[in-house]
Amino acid sequence: MSLQVSRPLAIIDLETTGINVAVDKIIEIAIVKLMPNGSTLKKRKLINPQTAIPKCSSDVHGITNEMVKDAPTFKQVANEIKQFLDNCDLGGYNSNRFDIPMLIEEFLRAGLDFSMDGRKLVDVQKIFHQMEQRTLSAAYKFYCNKALINAHSAEADATATLEILHAQVVRYPEIGATIESILNCIGEEDCVDFARRMIIADGIEIFNFGKHKGKSVTEVLRTEPQYYDWIMKGDFPLNTKQKLTEILNRTLIKKITS
Repeated sequence: MSLQVSRPLAIIDLETTGINVAVDKIIEIAIVKLMPNGSTLKKRKLINPQTAIPKCSSDVHGITNEMVKDAPTFKQVANEIKQFLDNCDLGGYNSNRFDIPMLIEEFLRAGLDFSMDGRKLVDVQKIFHQMEQRTLSAAYKFYCNKALINAHSAEADATATLEILHAQVVRYPEIGATIESILNCIGEEDCVDFARRMIIADGIEIFNFGKHKGKSVTEVLRTEPQYYDWIMKGDFPLNTKQKLTEILNRTLIKKITS
């Protein structure tokens, strides 16, 4: 069985100056577009980020400042990319958490409204994680090279889980060794904005950082409106500010009509 699409599916991959959506920039974009007839169209561009590319980033993707110095800026090619993605669903690998948020942020910086309405998002990483075995027994074998005896015994499962967590911290030093650093890395919360400054908990939009972490966004906006101004003036992603403004407007409308 081959992949079938009823409308174009654009697979996106980005190389960037770093991984902070709020401040980092795209330096290369590649799009492979699968058409309903099975053919593919491709677009690739180097982008001048108008800022220095850190050496640690160049060491990863091999793109240097010299290579992009004569390339167009994202703003110069934004409309061309937007048109190439017209009427497309979007996909990639970990694209829901990185490539698409970064692309949206660049469009906003360029002053273009890139609508996500009606688009389907296919993250290949999520398919991989869902379809490959992710049982506790499989994880215990993979990380600890042990067979899980008495699986589904609560004590045995809890003990094995703690052993796995210890092994993961050793195997993946990039996730850190504290609970906070691990949660910041895996970011599993249901998010309001792509940067996950706001998440949904028990059906309520709450802040996921700072002094109001865990508090209702609507309630904070009502009791401390200057917090909105602080975020809007601060070094936060435009998508975060956009979503916060939508919540503020919704709150104001509700206040007027109530």
